[in-house]
Amino acid sequence: MRMALEKQQLGRHIAVLVGSSIISAIALNEFLIPGKIFSAGINGISQIIAMLLQMVGVHVSTGWFILLFNVPIGLLGWFKVGRGFTFYSILVAILTSLLTIAIPVTSVAHNALLAALFGGILTGVGVAYPLKYGFSTGGMDIVAVVLEKTTGRTIGTLMLMINLGIVLVAGALFGWESALYTIISIYAMSRVVDSIHTRHQKLTAFIVTQQQDTVIKALNQTLIRGITIMPAVGAYRRTESAVLMVVISRYELYTLEHAVKETDPHAFVNLVNTIDIEGNFYNETEQLKARQAGSK
Repeated sequence: MRMALEKQQLGRHIAVLVGSSIISAIALNEFLIPGKIFSAGINGISQIIAMLLQMVGVHVSTGWFILLFNVPIGLLGWFKVGRGFTFYSILVAILTSLLTIAIPVTSVAHNALLAALFGGILTGVGVAYPLKYGFSTGGMDIVAVVLEKTTGRTIGTLMLMINLGIVLVAGALFGWESALYTIISIYAMSRVVDSIHTRHQKLTAFIVTQQQDTVIKALNQTLIRGITIMPAVGAYRRTESAVLMVVISRYELYTLEHAVKETDPHAFVNLVNTIDIEGNFYNETEQLKARQAGSK
């Protein structure tokens, strides 16, 4: 059973990896680059450098710069963040860069506003699904995680500062109209990411299981969250079980589901949207400190 789950997980990761890379490459070459609209993070920085070189008569694909930046960033993430997260993230970045080189740059949307919106939407889809399955698209995602560990600032704040820099550079070098369309594109991307996957949405998971100790052990090994045990009896068969209640953020959902399925495939999981919470709920920085304290 465990082997089957691992194969299923690997297949899912490969599908997400390939799909998100194709979508991100199409967003760049068919919408953003022809419209002189810039993406967020490393992709946006790569676009700026490629366009500056084009202005002096040197034509180099944006994909080469995406690849060039992600090699050292991948090595940084490998040693500072974790091998599982970094491995899949760098594979996404490499495949995206190669597809960006291979796919010809053509303008699908001849209207700048449409290019900004659809480029942002597609980029958001390409970013959100890797995050949903426990990795990223590489680049600034890895840098932000490393900087969070060293500076203590949240990933959201760091990414906002990076993207603001891209908008200002785009406006100064290529005109403020280009910068305004870039803002629209980044906003559309962020809204799509929030709708598919966000770290700020809370969920309450009710896990009905007859193997409560095994499931609790698996959850404690992967999540820094409190778990409430509620004794339960099945109404039909009158079998005794337990309901485990745990409140998680949206980005932890895949980790929870995988841990439960791996330990008790017959467990019943009910997920409920949580509007608000009171009391202690660890954010990313507090979770990191808790893990470091637990490992000592």
